[in-house]
Amino acid sequence: MKEYKVESLIYYSKLTLDSKHIANNSKKEIQQKLDEYAAEGYRFTTSTSTNFGSAIYIHLYFEKDI
Repeated sequence: MKEYKVESLIYYSKLTLDSKHIANNSKKEIQQKLDEYAAEGYRFTTSTSTNFGSAIYIHLYFEKDI
């Protein structure tokens, strides 16, 4: 049997000349979440992202055997 978890992260766009500012600024937090769930025995399975207005929602999906 498997146990599943979803982690949702929200990032907001800002006025800047750096078109990759969300990707650059989110790497550290996403890596922390990957490390946190790995320490609990979860495996990263996939991710999705959506945008709404000036926000980008990133969903990380994890699973582990129980």
